[in-house]
Amino acid sequence: MKIFKDKNKLQKEIFNKKSISFIPTMGGLHKGHIQLIKKSKKIASKNLISIFVNPKQFNNKNDFMSYPRTLSKDLNILQNLNVNYVYLPSYKDIYSFKPLNEIYLDKFANKLCGKTRKGHFEGVLNVVNRLLEIIKPKYMLLGIKDFQQLYLIKSHVKKKGINTKIISCKTIREVNKVACSTRNNNISKSNLIIASKVYHYLKKKKKLIKKDFKFFNYKNYKKDLFKLGVTKIDYIKVYDINTLKKPLNKKVEFKIFVAYYLDKVRLIDNI
Repeated sequence: MKIFKDKNKLQKEIFNKKSISFIPTMGGLHKGHIQLIKKSKKIASKNLISIFVNPKQFNNKNDFMSYPRTLSKDLNILQNLNVNYVYLPSYKDIYSFKPLNEIYLDKFANKLCGKTRKGHFEGVLNVVNRLLEIIKPKYMLLGIKDFQQLYLIKSHVKKKGINTKIISCKTIREVNKVACSTRNNNISKSNLIIASKVYHYLKKKKKLIKKDFKFFNYKNYKKDLFKLGVTKIDYIKVYDINTLKKPLNKKVEFKIFVAYYLDKVRLIDNI
């Protein structure tokens, strides 16, 4: 495993590598990341993982400061998985150049997380755009848990004609069905139990919605989640995942999208 902190040295190393699979992370690696890495090894001859806690995608300074940072542990995980390359850039290494492509922000950015996290997706696309320009991977693997982020990155890549194929990977969950997330490191055991209850509650409601859309009632869902112990709710929405609008009938493929807080920790999921 080779570790790089300088983009120029990294580019020199991978210049002639035609098939690289890339996974951008902010560290705090968990089972979801591990599954992405295992898949990346199957689809390309070399894989590259970046770890960079990107300040531009945080709309809250305290959230940025409290974001879990476990670099030593992360590097041990990557070493054990026989990762080829690890990129640990500094802020300057990422943001000291002008990228060739301007960011394309699809209108879907104004919904869900975009309503409550102003500037978040601009920050995400900014760093991903720069990483793609530095690395030029054949593939980039991203998880479906961050559905909105995944959609916006795909839209940007397609709009700008970037020669990288985005591979969507299923959400990996803990035994209690809570979606794997770095932020889970900041949650107490009692709140993890609440998060599990939220998942099972919404899973049950989705089955009812499939029978009849009259069972979707945002106000009732919100009240029930507060009763379960949720501190704050940013949104609960049902969208047809193909049109990104309210489903017209129960036959379409849809998901329940949710963002909520357990004390100060914000969790998202789509079920």
